[in-house]
Amino acid sequence: MRIDRRRALALLGLGAAGPAAAQATTGTVAFRHGVASGDPLQDRVVIWTRITPETPGGEIEYRWRLDPVDRRAGGARSGVGVTGPGRDYTCKVDVAGLTPGRAYAFAFEAAGVASPTGRTRTLPAGGVKDVVLAVASCSLYPNGYFHAYQAIADLPRVDAVLHLGDYIYEYGGPDSYGDNSPVAPQRRHAPYREIVSLADYRTRHAQYKSDPGLQAAHARAPWIVAWDDHETANDSWMNGAENHTPGAEGDWAARKAVALKAYYEWMPIREPAPGQGLAEAAARSFRFGDLAQLIMVETRLAARDQQLDLERDLPMVDGKPDVAAFKARLNDPARRMMGPAQEAWIGRELAASVKAGHAWQVIGNQVVMARVDAPLRAALTPDEAAKVEPRALRRIERRDEAAALGVPAALDMWDGYPADRERLYGLFRQARARPIVLSGDSHSFWANELKDASGRRVAAEFGTTGITSPGAGEVVKGLDFGEIIARANPEVLYNNQMAKGFVLLTLTRGEARAEMVAVSTIVEPAFTAAPVKRFVVRPDGTGVAQPAEA
Repeated sequence: MRIDRRRALALLGLGAAGPAAAQATTGTVAFRHGVASGDPLQDRVVIWTRITPETPGGEIEYRWRLDPVDRRAGGARSGVGVTGPGRDYTCKVDVAGLTPGRAYAFAFEAAGVASPTGRTRTLPAGGVKDVVLAVASCSLYPNGYFHAYQAIADLPRVDAVLHLGDYIYEYGGPDSYGDNSPVAPQRRHAPYREIVSLADYRTRHAQYKSDPGLQAAHARAPWIVAWDDHETANDSWMNGAENHTPGAEGDWAARKAVALKAYYEWMPIREPAPGQGLAEAAARSFRFGDLAQLIMVETRLAARDQQLDLERDLPMVDGKPDVAAFKARLNDPARRMMGPAQEAWIGRELAASVKAGHAWQVIGNQVVMARVDAPLRAALTPDEAAKVEPRALRRIERRDEAAALGVPAALDMWDGYPADRERLYGLFRQARARPIVLSGDSHSFWANELKDASGRRVAAEFGTTGITSPGAGEVVKGLDFGEIIARANPEVLYNNQMAKGFVLLTLTRGEARAEMVAVSTIVEPAFTAAPVKRFVVRPDGTGVAQPAEA
């Protein structure tokens, strides 16, 4: 197979990327899942694609090329590779020897067929004025169109996309999560059942990457990704998951291993170093010149202890609940979201970032960190209490029953691991860091002021809503559930349980600005996107505020 420089440049099309329209469908192979890049550093970036053979079974040779967009002399890279059924015909290249802060176009070619063209860039080494990040989470394929991904692709500028987990969902079959959506008949999960095997997880990743909006966002900028629970199974932890039944679905360790194998095959994430576990390798950091350090943490599969459950774990003594015993377990310092090794690594990263003079330390984190444990019924106005629907009232009552016992209701979030949260806050204080915590998982927008057990402010938190996954506000009809949560919980300044979209975070030395960008619909083909709320944090410690123009 031969491809000369002139043809390679033509294939790369050094103009704007066009992933959806450029899908190759001729020849003995096809590029049906777009291209992607990820894990950018100052001198390297991962590029990815998947080759679909007309007749699977053998290996496929491919070529790749990466060219600077600025057309300045030097800096082009190219190479060859081989893929096959052992990695589901995915191609991943960690391209080294690149120039800091430079934009590149890249593409692949196999059997005379060209892939779509992607855009990527390396991280800057210094002299950074600003950084623009799109923060996404929770895309449930059958529940709606991935318009928010297309909106990210359409941004005038985005330096990197942060995806905080639930990129795919393991559910499937009639009456499964999202299957009652108006668009579900056109977007049924494949396979149409819960996924458990390596072939299942590969098929599900392939289905999600067939979406044109997602392909466009991947081709627009490098991604920095983390998994949450649904890349394996709902409410997963180190040794199991709420949505895993060992007798019916096999060994958890085996299921986790095949899910992570498929994840590393299909995502533009750097492969683990020799001797490093798949889960442990997910904790990594990225330096945006002299402006910010991004620290991506792993809180799900490497060290997390099983979530507590009030119904299962609240002991009864003489027919009465032993709340003190439950609280003792909840607050046990030995309960972990992260292991000691990752905790120590975070401390070192924070200290190095502060020493380097970075304005911000950004924590890419899977679940909401703020305390969200206050009773809600008391926060209702008389009008709200009078018109609340029975289903909504029951949801509120369940939260209040936990609050009455003095324990949080959302035990899968950081609220369920308070000692580990305090240890993390201690690392923030020890390093004298200016943390911006980014969170996914909750299917709602958040602006939170994080405070330690003494009530001292330690960080700002911005939570991103789902791309399509339903929020609690869609269940609690006739009530602004997010507004009630914000009203009841002192750390929560804003919560929107209805919108779908992403957070656009712009960092400068003077401020961190978070825009909650919502799409107008996920069930109609046409859509618009616009910010529904804006917040700023300044490095002087004054906390989260709405800008004057908001």
